[in-house]
Formats: sequence, C-alpha cells, structure tokens
Amino acid sequence: MSRKLQDDNLDYLFKAVLSLQNTEECYDFFEDLCTIQELKAISQRLVVAKMLSEKCVYTDIVNATGASTATISRVNRSLQYGCDGYDKIFERIREQEENEQL
Repeated sequence: MSRKLQDDNLDYLFKAVLSLQNTEECYDFFEDLCTIQELKAISQRLVVAKMLSEKCVYTDIVNATGASTATISRVNRSLQYGCDGYDKIFERIREQEENEQL
C-alpha cells in the first residue's frame, strides 16, 4: 500500500478486518460498516480483477459483472502498476481451494 494512504484510522480498519475469523463474521462486520452499494462496488472490483487476471476481455467482463469500462480500466491499472495486492489474494484463495479439494 502506498504509504501516502497510511494513517491510524486505516491501521485500525485493517486490524479489525484481520481479526475476523470466518465468513459469517465478515458479513456481520461489513454489513455494519458499509452500505449495500459500497459492498457491491468493492466485490465487483474484485471479480473484475479476477477476470482480468484470467485474461478475460472487457466485453466479457462488462457482460458478466455489469462494471463500466472505466471501472475495468481502473482495476486493470491496479493490476499492472499497483502493489500486487490482488495477486496475493488470488494466490492465497487458489491455495485454500486446492487444500480443500485434498
């Protein structure tokens, strides 16, 4: 993360997120924290990033997610020039899913 964004409030938010222990706690916390629209926007960006990382084209992403091309472009810039946060998460999710299949 860019250190320009770092502050005590974000540190506290991230500590709170890291303290969540399961999906149900995530639902409870994020439903209290965010509006439905905010959650949908965040989850949409994550799905867009996953599809971009799987080399899907913009038209397929628009059709599957309803995201605007501006949102897709913004997420794509993060994938190309960001802090690799999406890639870290996708790798961890893949590992978890592989372990669950064993």
